[in-house]
Amino acid sequence: MNAPLATIASRRSVNLDERRHAVVPREEEGYRVAILLLPGFSQLGLSSFLDPLRLANSVAGRRFFEWSVSTSDGKPVKSACGISVSADNAFSAIVSAISSVTRPHMVVLCAGEEVETQASAPLLNLLRLCRRDRVPMAALGTATWLLAKGGMLNDAPCTIHWGKMPALSETFSRLNVTNNLFVRNGDVVTCAGEFASFHLAMELVSSRLGKETASAVCHHTTALRWRSGSDKQWSASSEFAGVSKAMAEIIGLMEQHIEDPLSLYDIARCVGYSRRQIERLFNRYISCSPSRYYMRLRLERAKQLIEHTNMPQVEIAMACGFATASRFSKCFRDAFGRSPTEHRVCSVATKRCVAA
Repeated sequence: MNAPLATIASRRSVNLDERRHAVVPREEEGYRVAILLLPGFSQLGLSSFLDPLRLANSVAGRRFFEWSVSTSDGKPVKSACGISVSADNAFSAIVSAISSVTRPHMVVLCAGEEVETQASAPLLNLLRLCRRDRVPMAALGTATWLLAKGGMLNDAPCTIHWGKMPALSETFSRLNVTNNLFVRNGDVVTCAGEFASFHLAMELVSSRLGKETASAVCHHTTALRWRSGSDKQWSASSEFAGVSKAMAEIIGLMEQHIEDPLSLYDIARCVGYSRRQIERLFNRYISCSPSRYYMRLRLERAKQLIEHTNMPQVEIAMACGFATASRFSKCFRDAFGRSPTEHRVCSVATKRCVAA
């Protein structure tokens, strides 16, 4: 009985070295990636994108994917966790490379929490040049903001890290912001960043070197699989997806109607449950009334807008479904222990302290 089990185990214990001989499509040239780093970028997002490419090269037994790192002035920049990354060149070198025979096959932007202040004229000009010359671009995490600022996402579907979604939607009203892991729209890909960067990289590996190579990379990284770009980021409703489909549907409906809150009666009609059934569900799973939970969702959205935008308090109140700024201010203070104005002051001070 042990022999068949040992045979099965030996078949399954295929390591990275054994898969290097897998048949992969051969291409005439490699795939060049130009990484544009901005101060405070996410180290996790960058590593999650680059390491799968490195491992794919190892599986393929050749340096198919190549990458270079550029910063605004060619000097090292610090990530959000304080690690400095050296640069191969400055952004100006990418401008020159675009018109050369060694132009990058993809330009990847990596930014951080302070992305709103990093849309410099030279950077936006570089991005517009890439757009004009049809150089594919990928924005990881908050870097979607830069493409929006450059006018390259108008009316197009896109995504950004969920923490910036409310601010992006309110600041650039023409955008079609989704909650997907990553969204491909022609030559432009926007990605939620962090671990979503891994799934974007795996799609790139699969499309260029084949699914078997991508599976070998997943095996090495202990990832069960790579997810599709259409998969959703985190949301309040996703916490209940595997527990209660009804709860996930109800909370998803609440998330879609932050600016125009639905009554419990309207929610009940939409999901086909009675109001009493919905109250029982909320009491069972989160020991909270539906109306109180809904209020908390709206206030969390307001909190994100306070922290990540300069929107006036009255506009934030309207964006989160409050009829008056005074009502909004009272509810916010009851929930967080300070007024929206006080919270904004504290948020700004915290960001300055972290940056220093």
